Amino acid sequence: MSKIKKRVLNTISYLITLVVVIFAMLTVGVKLFGIHVYTVLSGSMEPTYRVGSLIYVVKTNTNTLQEGDVITFKIENSTVVTHRIIEVTEDEKNNKNFYTKGDRNDIPDEVPIEVNNVIGKPIFTIPYLGYVTTFIQTKIGKILITIFIDLITNEKRK
Repeated sequence: MSKIKKRVLNTISYLITLVVVIFAMLTVGVKLFGIHVYTVLSGSMEPTYRVGSLIYVVKTNTNTLQEGDVITFKIENSTVVTHRIIEVTEDEKNNKNFYTKGDRNDIPDEVPIEVNNVIGKPIFTIPYLGYVTTFIQTKIGKILITIFIDLITNEKRK
């Protein structure tokens, strides 16, 4: 293999490694700091959170949540949802409940969110990166990444 070809392949593999490390930090590494990462799958919160974006959520003190705050929460079947609080109420046992609605939705969510179902508040978002994470988790995505890594490592050995 010529020196130029080898140098180009080395540069490409270093750049790919850098991208993989940055991507890993943005998707998995942030968990070390208590940040949960979710992919936006529906347009219910557009334009605040666009479909295909990654949102980064931190745990929050539910006593400080108020109308207008955006929260991420679990609903009955462990589905994770991010919607805006439109009303805060207390039940007869002084437990808070949050009524929510997607910014783009015409009607509020049917069921109030109990405090123990609140995951936290989104702190920032990265548009489009959710498409990549979703693709990488598919069978085809895993196969393509494996093939790509194999090609790079085999070329470097020549």
